[in-house]
Amino acid sequence: MKTTLKDVDEKWKKEMQKSISKTFKKELMSPFCKAINQYDMIKPDDRIAVCISGGKDSMLMGRLFLELKRHNKIPFELVFLVMDPGYNELNKQVIINNARKLDLPIEIFNANIFDYVYTQKGSPCYLCARMRRGHLYCKAQELGCNKIALGHHYDDVIETILMSMLYGGQVQTMMPKLKSANFAGMELIRPMYLIREEDIIRWRDHNNLHFIECACRFSDEAYHDKSLSKRKEIKHLIAELKKSNPYVENNIFKSVMNVSLDSIIEYKKDDQRHNFLDEY
Repeated sequence: MKTTLKDVDEKWKKEMQKSISKTFKKELMSPFCKAINQYDMIKPDDRIAVCISGGKDSMLMGRLFLELKRHNKIPFELVFLVMDPGYNELNKQVIINNARKLDLPIEIFNANIFDYVYTQKGSPCYLCARMRRGHLYCKAQELGCNKIALGHHYDDVIETILMSMLYGGQVQTMMPKLKSANFAGMELIRPMYLIREEDIIRWRDHNNLHFIECACRFSDEAYHDKSLSKRKEIKHLIAELKKSNPYVENNIFKSVMNVSLDSIIEYKKDDQRHNFLDEY
């Protein structure tokens, strides 16, 4: 019997799905479900906009959501949303091809953010991130969604904690879920909160997948936002610290869950500052 390209494609898809449900179940599916349950991310009848940027993290998140929906008893709906902020045709086609491979029924909408950000002064990455978030909320709400899901993972969280301390002079973290301040009834969730980046990379390479990296036009510009290089510095710092302390990553993560207000000089709650001297 002659093997067709369609047969090969179907075989690959079965193997890819198996890599999530079995091969990497402990590293990917289990922490995905744990984060959703632990932080109470999904309610019955939620309509979730799964935001696909085209990178490895969000693409995997899409597949994990499909797997969850196949087995979960809670009724919820999914919309796979791709915002095109101004990708070149090559990158856009890579996203479309990967979505087809992973059976993600994506919906693409244009935002032309790159054209606007390119003309502005200051930090292009900060402005771009804010605008992208706003456009995603707006489109998701337009489509009847009450939540958007972003693909930030465990390593993003601990890197953010250190970046806030070392470069921002504050203690804060990337929250597992947030209520939108500007879009009534909308909420942001991060279901990959407990998944390690190294395991995402292993899954990607296991399936011989190739995703876009940073696809913005500023990537090679001299004035590209310093926050990206700072994040690389933090990633390197954590790797160096891990050589002498294998628990350093977990300790960073737990540090924002074990905050003792009795030993904090000052903290902020709802824009109100509280000093230890207030009750001394």
